[in-house]
Amino acid sequence: MVKIADIELPDFPLLLAPMEDVSDPPFRLLCKENGADLMYTEFISSEGLIRDAVKSRAKLDIFEYERPIGIQIFGSELESMIEAAVICAEANPDLIDINYGCPVKKVVCKGAGASMLQDIPKMVRLTKAIVDAVDKPVTVKTRLGWDDSTKNVVEVAERLQDIGIKAISIHGRTRSQMYKGEADWTLIGEIKNNPRMNIPVFGNGDIDSPEKALVMRDRYGVDGVMIGRATIGYPWIFKEIKHFMATGEHLDPPTLSERAHAAQRHLELSVEWKGEKLAIAEMRRHYGNYFRNFPNFKELRQTLVTSDSLEMLLETFDEIRGDYALRNSFVSEPA
Repeated sequence: MVKIADIELPDFPLLLAPMEDVSDPPFRLLCKENGADLMYTEFISSEGLIRDAVKSRAKLDIFEYERPIGIQIFGSELESMIEAAVICAEANPDLIDINYGCPVKKVVCKGAGASMLQDIPKMVRLTKAIVDAVDKPVTVKTRLGWDDSTKNVVEVAERLQDIGIKAISIHGRTRSQMYKGEADWTLIGEIKNNPRMNIPVFGNGDIDSPEKALVMRDRYGVDGVMIGRATIGYPWIFKEIKHFMATGEHLDPPTLSERAHAAQRHLELSVEWKGEKLAIAEMRRHYGNYFRNFPNFKELRQTLVTSDSLEMLLETFDEIRGDYALRNSFVSEPA
């Protein structure tokens, strides 16, 4: 068992990473059903939250079936972050997570996200203030450092543990790498095996198969893994990793029918939660993975990623299960 404060997780838990415009309630439901052990909301701007911005407030929506779940915030101003953390705590998540890892320019240029890796004393002060301000466990997600010459995450992990965080998730790249190249888990393993560390250490970066999750567990000893991009359009990855770790065998991949059913359900849940226009637009990033590697699919994919009509999208899912499946001999698959 892995514990974050009093939150009990199974051995080697699988975490759903917080992803902007991805980790919303409809997607989290699919991930939970497929075995995600701990999930996070999309990251929330502290400034947007205290200004009562509609989009930021909507990200506070959490549901009992999602537990345990964390709300993640980002920002650079002490008072704003404290106020935002208190607002988040009132939404009653299981924990509050602070984002010190986001590498995108619009976040970093405001001194937030991975930018904090350039000012460790400020990071420590801000984290301590949030730990003191809320009655929820506080965790942190970060990166190896700002660039190759400042990989300071070992120091960061120790100092943040010392002021009260209850777990840390580390992406195995620097900010300057963005998402390019391979994630380096060496320092993540060094932190986990540091005798000074006694909080859970979760690794993140390039976990896109059961084999990689197993290697990261066995080679680096991490307490669990956080999975991000590999879940987009493929919530089954949690179930597949768990099955492989338990049995050494691979589950059969989801059939065309199962993929179409999940994608349609995802769309319909999104329409119900955020409205038709926004749901249709944000679902487009998922379809490539839902229907990856199927032959003669280009025209259908084009419809899925360009259509603004819910009716046409639902008709396309019917076609995928019907005429397309028949033409390409997928009709004998189990439902």
